[in-house]
Amino acid sequence: MKRRDFLRGATVAGVASAASALAAPALAQGVRELKMVTTWPKNFPGLGTGAQRLADSITAMSEGKLKVTLYSAGELVPALESFDAVSGGTADMYHGAEYYWQGKNKAFNFFAAVPFGLTANEMDAWVNYGGGQQLWDELSAKFNIKPFAAGNTGVQMAGWYNKEIKSVEDYKGLKIRMPGLGGEVLRRLGAAAVTLPGGEIFPALQSGAIDATEWVGPWNDLAFGFYKVTKYYYWPGFHEPGSTLSCGMNKGVWDSLDAGQKSIIQVACAAENNRMYSEFNAKNGDALVTLVEKHGVKLRQMPNDVMMKIGEISGEVVRETGQSDPLAQKVYDSFIKFRKNAIAYEKISSQAYANARLLPFKY
Repeated sequence: MKRRDFLRGATVAGVASAASALAAPALAQGVRELKMVTTWPKNFPGLGTGAQRLADSITAMSEGKLKVTLYSAGELVPALESFDAVSGGTADMYHGAEYYWQGKNKAFNFFAAVPFGLTANEMDAWVNYGGGQQLWDELSAKFNIKPFAAGNTGVQMAGWYNKEIKSVEDYKGLKIRMPGLGGEVLRRLGAAAVTLPGGEIFPALQSGAIDATEWVGPWNDLAFGFYKVTKYYYWPGFHEPGSTLSCGMNKGVWDSLDAGQKSIIQVACAAENNRMYSEFNAKNGDALVTLVEKHGVKLRQMPNDVMMKIGEISGEVVRETGQSDPLAQKVYDSFIKFRKNAIAYEKISSQAYANARLLPFKY
């Protein structure tokens, strides 16, 4: 090799080496680290694991440029302080349920669950194509947050009770864990409804601090071991017919992202919204069999007259929630209009099919 060729090659190699050395720290500086807080216990099936899956998806889809670290309830902030942490910038994102923030504005209930409200499919339809997302954005922006639907549990159970519910009178004086507007409905029946984060429910039920609780459904309820304390398990739940779970992002952080990064977060949230709903539907059936056949849980259906009374009060509570301020009224009007049309179509589609499938033919 000629000396000048060797020198030319050495120069090129040196430039490439220098460029490589500069690229590594530049790439490292380009990583955006995001803290996600949650209202869920660490690694809790469905809710906690879904939040972790969302964090991992955003990290993977961005090829590490958005590195999301998950902090479960209590690790960085208490469960029910997740909203304030993101609003104020202590954390960048939260995964939770919007009805936990009803103390900020009652309209948040409509973006999680309201009594006798929308099912999971209907909630997705309203949020994505019925104007719900635009109203949610308007509401959350007042608190410096950009919201997304990022999970759903489907129709929830009515809960666990230490006694049978035979009439509305049985709710008087009953100490029950039920958040959101469902809790307000039961208060008007004479119950003492309280809001507790997931990790505090079993100890409260075990100690007698509460007499009853709702949580989610068979899969999650089995994991929490409620059957060890009480055996009466009631259906159907009126309070959460399709509980949308949410990812809220600090709006300043959201606005600072480029279009590609925003798209990644939107797609990751939409994917988790679908995955979690699918997972709950897949797991609940087997868990119910285990609860009944292995643990001797007594399934009970809420009496129709009880559900009628609950339905009447639910209408009052939801209407009053919509009247709480002008923006809540806008949300309520949109929600109720969509609900009316959804019920009409559901009656001749999914509901009609489900009823037909119960006919006693061999299949």
